[in-house]
Amino acid sequence: MRGSPPGYVMSAFDFDLFVIGGGSGGVRAARMAAQRGARVALAEMLGPDGLGGTCVNVGCIPKKLYSYAAHYAAAFEESHGYGWEFPAPFPAAQGVLPGAVAGGPADQRVKPVLDWARLKANRAHEIARLNGVYDNLLRGSGVTVLNGFARIEGPNTVGLATLNADGSPGHQTFTAAHLLIATGGTPHVPHFTGREFVITSDAVFDLEPFPRRLLIVGGGYIACEFASIFNGLGAAVTQLYRGEQVLRGFDDEIRHFAAAEMVKSGIDLRLNADVVCVHQTDEGLRVDLEGGSQVLADAVLYATGRVPNVQGLGLDTVGVALGAKGEVRVDEHYRTNVPSIYAVGDVTGRVQLTPVALGEAMVVVDALFGPAAGKVQRSMGYDFIPTAVFTHPNIGTVGLTEAQARERHGDITVFRSEFKALRHTLSGSSERTLMKLIVDTASDRVVGLHMVGAEAGEIVQGFAVALKAGATKAVFDATIGIHPTAAEEFVTMRELVRR
Repeated sequence: MRGSPPGYVMSAFDFDLFVIGGGSGGVRAARMAAQRGARVALAEMLGPDGLGGTCVNVGCIPKKLYSYAAHYAAAFEESHGYGWEFPAPFPAAQGVLPGAVAGGPADQRVKPVLDWARLKANRAHEIARLNGVYDNLLRGSGVTVLNGFARIEGPNTVGLATLNADGSPGHQTFTAAHLLIATGGTPHVPHFTGREFVITSDAVFDLEPFPRRLLIVGGGYIACEFASIFNGLGAAVTQLYRGEQVLRGFDDEIRHFAAAEMVKSGIDLRLNADVVCVHQTDEGLRVDLEGGSQVLADAVLYATGRVPNVQGLGLDTVGVALGAKGEVRVDEHYRTNVPSIYAVGDVTGRVQLTPVALGEAMVVVDALFGPAAGKVQRSMGYDFIPTAVFTHPNIGTVGLTEAQARERHGDITVFRSEFKALRHTLSGSSERTLMKLIVDTASDRVVGLHMVGAEAGEIVQGFAVALKAGATKAVFDATIGIHPTAAEEFVTMRELVRR
């Protein structure tokens, strides 16, 4: 067997590892295990077109592409502060309406026009390309890629429901020494009258026609991101959240600041609000709210959380233990209570981020087939995981919130800086940036770093390395900043605001 791990003994099973789910965690585990000489199969219900899972198909990648698209209208307007004008006549085919000559009244300037169909088509083309990349990587590594719905039939047995060439249902059975569940999560919509008229984030990328009036229900990062995206693309966006403030779980100061910036950009954010029912009318979707008010919308997007994707997997057949929310319960090695079955990623209900699923997958591969040559066996830590929210402006965060730090360390020191970014001194935009450091006073270690502002995710990723390495505030203070950048503010904060 090619490249077999040291001491490998040929198994009587069809495969050494059978992966159910072709998302980020599943693909990574399958590829890396196969590269170490294991016989690996991966089953994905959607076939090659679904490889990459939520992140590639209906999550991180298309969402970030649409976020980029949503910035262009604002950038076009901001360019006037830097001397840019587009004199008429300007060809409408290039994506703008004819307008006045340079120097004309602001309300007669040419305005950008979104070609929604072109954006959707270009996004679909890029996603199809990525699906093909994933397929080639798997097959090139020696993974057997199977198209069908996999169901666990025993501790070492998987049944695969397929379609025959004539369209009739087919069934195959495979055995494997180890099974890995990597089926991710799926959007959850509560039950209410008119539920059939709403959509989830899975469908929002291909809405037709473009929703001039979009109602978004939810206050998590998905709801906030799509509120910013469609607001930037030109929709009139109303966002409802039943709580007191959006982005629960983030630092309170960051939550309030980001929400204020979203409102300032034009989003109609309504807190302590919830939907009673939705009705189809001649004027669009009529959404009745608690308290008696109504909202008319062309589309209603529910972003009210995600649940583990375990329906129909047959976990009850073998007695795999599930948590209260349907998540697959695993130990520190991602093994379920059935010794031959493992699970990684969103289906376990832990930290639901693509890089986390990738890290968990590598822990499983190292445990089952040994680490790569010259490497030590990996473990997974959940401290100092950086994350970003692609609202406008972006949020970047790593480490503890102020409340968490106070609870864990008691005596903390907080540094904060709020300012208008240099770019906006000429752009005409009123957008502001907030940056915040939280320090454990006793050790001087920086335990939390948060930002709301342009490219916050890009900036915080680098600082996450410093926090993971245990950097102190003294180290931050001794680091020379890059001038003029927003990021330098993190190493020039000297005045504490709270202790």
